[in-house]
Parts: sequence; structure tokens; C-alpha cells
Amino acid sequence: MKVSMISALALGAAMAAGAASAQSLNVVCSNEQAWCDLMAQNFKIDTGVDVAMVRKSTGEVLAQIRAEAGNPKIDVWWGGTGDPHLIAANEDLTVASGVDVTGQLGWSQNMTEMSGGKAVGVHVGLLGMLYNTEVLAEKGLTAPACWKDLAKPEYKGEVTVSNPQSSGTAYTQLATLVQLFGEDEAFKMLAEIGANVNQNTKSGSAPGKMAARGETTIAVGFMHDMVNLKKQGFPVEIVSPCEGTGYEVGAVSVINGTPNLEAATKWVEYVISAEAQSAGLEVGVFNIPSNPAASTDPEAPDMAAVKLIDYDFATYGSSETRERLLARWEAEVKSKGGNFEE
Repeated sequence: MKVSMISALALGAAMAAGAASAQSLNVVCSNEQAWCDLMAQNFKIDTGVDVAMVRKSTGEVLAQIRAEAGNPKIDVWWGGTGDPHLIAANEDLTVASGVDVTGQLGWSQNMTEMSGGKAVGVHVGLLGMLYNTEVLAEKGLTAPACWKDLAKPEYKGEVTVSNPQSSGTAYTQLATLVQLFGEDEAFKMLAEIGANVNQNTKSGSAPGKMAARGETTIAVGFMHDMVNLKKQGFPVEIVSPCEGTGYEVGAVSVINGTPNLEAATKWVEYVISAEAQSAGLEVGVFNIPSNPAASTDPEAPDMAAVKLIDYDFATYGSSETRERLLARWEAEVKSKGGNFEE
């Protein structure tokens, strides 16, 4: 009888240990691949939770979680611009994690409050332009200094941007120009810039990489990605547009209906920790972290040194505004032609 009880207890303990070790989390990541992979690795080491990680652009993720509403295939969405995270929150595609954000910087707390606790701000990225100094010199072109410069006829075929239908970076650019110049003037400018664009990429960080490799002359993207390219030794210069620029508050959200809420909450707690955010420097992550105790690089972008607009996250993070602006972009910019990456 004692042997049977001991065996039963041992079996129960083994099953419990197996269940703990089998805990897993499905994360879709809208950050750079190296950052996605490092976080999954470090999270497993620190928590014992296995992470199945997939990298997708922000617009792609929003489309996926809309399509999977009620039967989600992912547990957490980490990274990507805040506007679509707010849209997901407003459409009840995500749920509040309940994680304490009182130790985070103000803009992180604001994002969390704005979304009813469903989207927690994890980093800031400043929008800017990048150009390849060698290609610019070879072609005898002057360096761009302002958004309006991208519409100059001499830049025809020299500009690469991403597609706002898939890329949060490009949607941030679209929303930024509308806030700077007014909607009609912004779309007129976007159409003029579009005539100079050689490719609209699916990913927001792809244009900068193309400019770094000399495959294009000028790119639009987030400055922290550009700092990484410059520190790697590519012949590039970063431009903060003279008229002012917008910015993203990258976020993390727990998907509504996840069967792994406990592990998902652990992920949110982890990605806003100083330890986790500091590790980004190992793989060239130079955005502005939400945790004031996280390590930063002296060459990273500085919000105080850039002319920033008062970005209206509530308006441009609404489903109605996003769908309306994208429909107008489709009609007035994309319809004019261009090379769109599938």
C-alpha cells in the first residue's frame, strides 16, 4: 500500500513538473528579428516558459488578430507602433494585463491609461529620414532636410518608403504629415513623394537597410534603426525633418481569449523590466525604453533634441481614422502606380 502511495505521489509530481516545463507562449513580434529572438531566448531562461515567436509587420498583425477574433492563435503581440495597438484595444481584440506600470516613463503610462490597460508602452521611436552619403555624392544630389524635399523632381526614383497598409512606420509617417500640413495638403505631398518612390516595402525598417547597402539613396523610417546602421559603419546620415516629426510609442498587448493569460502577463512584466530592455543594446536596439532604469546608448535618439509634433494618438489610433486615411491613400497615392513589395 505504501509503495502504491509513493508511486502515485511520484507520478503526480512528475506530471506537475511536466506541465510546468510544457508551459508555452505564442508571441507575434513587430520588432527587429534579432531583438525578437533574443527576448524569446532570455524569457525562456528567466521563466522556463517556451516561446514560439513569429515576426510580422504591425499592419499584418492587426489584420491577423481581427481575423482570429474569438479563436486566437497567438497570446501576445509585442512591439510595433502604438496606433494599431490602440485600435486593437478599442475593438476588444486585446485585454488588460493588470501589470503595474507606475515605474515606467510618463508616455508609457499614458498609452496604458489611454487603452484601458490593454496596450502598455514599451519604447519610443522617432520618425526621420536617412540618406547614403556615397550614393548622394555619386549622383550629384543635395541632401534632404525637410519632408517637402522628398517631393523634389531631382529625387525621382531615389526614395524608398514602406507601405502604410502593412507597416506601422509608414502609417506613422502618413499620420505625421496629416498633422503637420493638414489632410488635403498632406495627401498632395504624399502623391508627389510617391512619384519619386522606387519601392514601397512591406516592412518599415527595410528602406533604411536598402539605403545603407546603396540600393536606394533616401529612406524614411525610425531613427533608432538608422542609428544601428550608422554604428555598423554604413555611409549614412540621419535627418530630423525641418518641419517637425512624429513618433511611435511601441506597445505590448495581450490577446483577448488567450488560454495562456498567466504566461502572457509574465511576458508583459518582463518586456518592461530594466534588465530585459537593457539587453536590446546587445543586438543594436537603440530606441528609447519605457523603464527609466534601462541602459541606453549615448548615440541613441533623444526626444529633447528633435522637433516633435504633439502626436494625437487618440485620433490616429482609432479604427475609423486609420481606415479612412488608408482608403484615401489607396485612391490618391497607391493607385498612381509604384513598386509594392508583396
